[in-house]
Amino acid sequence: MEFMSETQTIASDSLWSGGRSPYLVGSKKFGMWLFIASDALTFSALLVAYTYLRISTPDWPTPFHFSPSIIFSSVMTFCLLSSSLTMVMAVHAMHHKNRKGTIAWILATMVGGALFVILHLSEWMTLINHEHVTPFSNEWGVPLFGATFFAITGLHMTHVVIGVIYLGIVCTGIARGKFKYEDVEVCGLYWHFVDLVWMFVFPLVYLMSAKI
Repeated sequence: MEFMSETQTIASDSLWSGGRSPYLVGSKKFGMWLFIASDALTFSALLVAYTYLRISTPDWPTPFHFSPSIIFSSVMTFCLLSSSLTMVMAVHAMHHKNRKGTIAWILATMVGGALFVILHLSEWMTLINHEHVTPFSNEWGVPLFGATFFAITGLHMTHVVIGVIYLGIVCTGIARGKFKYEDVEVCGLYWHFVDLVWMFVFPLVYLMSAKI
């Protein structure tokens, strides 16, 4: 009994003043952080490769006019950044156990993500039909431009679509009283990561390829 009490005393002393260990992380959040770390390496490799190709190719095309391409992509960026703000509000509402508010903010986040995807697909169609850009060829004689552009933006758009579906599942679970604060926080981590990746894609792929 004395040994057990000493063990409990040592265990309680190891906790910080907050009442819990700083290394005590939920399995869902830990798994999401592992996914984000691995996915960040994937996007980093693609963006570094894209930057190297762009610098090493003297005739790298600059197909994006200020109007409408840069304006269009700026609106897409605004939609995604706004959805990041609504995601913060959703986490805040769930922290205060406001399920109705959480659902409303998550739905707003989904709308922002859906608008981003719709605008992105519209931009793709414009490039394919009017600029004749495909993953394998284009009118500027640098086939790798289309390959890298569609690979990077397509991978990111896929993440946004998955994120919208993920948010829809969480929103449904909250409405049924199943999911808790940690679930909203974890999906918020994923959504903020997707938004952060776009903040690298937008200047590297669009702004640096703008036609001046």
